[in-house]
Amino acid sequence: MLQYITRRILLAVPVLFGILLVTFILGRLIPGDPCTAALGEHATAEACERFAKEFGLDQPILVQLGIYMGNILRGDFGESIRYSRPVTLILIERLPMTIELSTLALILALLIGIPAGIIAAVRHNSATDVVTMVGANVGVSMPVFWLGLMMAYLFAIVLKDTPFWLPPSGRLTAGLTATPFYEHYGWQVEPGPGWFYLLEFLSNFYIFNSIVTFNFTVLKDAITHLILPALALCTIPMAIIARMTRSSVLEVLGMDYVRTARAKGLRERIVVIKHAFRNALLPVVTVIGLSLGGLLGGAVLTETVFSLAGVGRILFEAITARDYPVIQSFTIVIATGYVAINLLVDLAYAYLDPRIRLT
Repeated sequence: MLQYITRRILLAVPVLFGILLVTFILGRLIPGDPCTAALGEHATAEACERFAKEFGLDQPILVQLGIYMGNILRGDFGESIRYSRPVTLILIERLPMTIELSTLALILALLIGIPAGIIAAVRHNSATDVVTMVGANVGVSMPVFWLGLMMAYLFAIVLKDTPFWLPPSGRLTAGLTATPFYEHYGWQVEPGPGWFYLLEFLSNFYIFNSIVTFNFTVLKDAITHLILPALALCTIPMAIIARMTRSSVLEVLGMDYVRTARAKGLRERIVVIKHAFRNALLPVVTVIGLSLGGLLGGAVLTETVFSLAGVGRILFEAITARDYPVIQSFTIVIATGYVAINLLVDLAYAYLDPRIRLT
């Protein structure tokens, strides 16, 4: 098992390098330049020359790539052109928001998609099956940005004076603050790379931070602000998971061992859950892994629609501003997430099906 994991990690290195190379080149092929985006269309040639020299953009592309690769190997993601701040600090601030949103969206997709798929398979060709699959097709077809706007209008404006009102934007209500847990407990940590970065990163998970500090007001508010964007983001993966669960369970229900289990007089619930669903999990797990990776990409639109300060929103702003260090660094982080998720899916295969051996 350890040999398999090591080999997969080593194979991921050229994949990540290829993604970085493509992102590095494509970012510079986008029409426009960072100087115009930062200083305005009327920036003088002298100002743009100083700007390019300050951020190393006056060097040949291959030299820029070599410098950036060397910095990456040292754990330095460079400095943002737009914000004039280390990209590492921006990652520490923004990545937790996206992870919280993607995790909640995946949980909702699983809680709704898997039971819907199982029920549709058990009641094959019934009205329930038809309604479930029509709903899944509609869910796949709705763009996230359109659905997000419609949900924000419905729950924030139409239902404004009802108990079903939900905030349409932001991460916390104005006036509420989430004090970092290390400050709450009086830990003295020197600002800078190392423990401070790690603690700051963990404290930016507002749900985790509010739990460990017993600040349930912030906890409730943070979850409330995540409901609408998570519902909008989970729609497509929920529909895909429901369809895959239905087809996989439906196939397994026709197997001989399922008929044998029924012939033994076992309850239908035990037959479906223990014998059918468990053996239908492999393709479902594959879809779940791909969906989790897709949620990170889908967060770009969702966070923009709901004004959430996460990876997606700042990546959109970085592309608009031609902020190359942010674009490259955040792309690498998302790509690394994809690789890690695929590795976890492969490991889950070996756990769910003992016939699979990872060597």
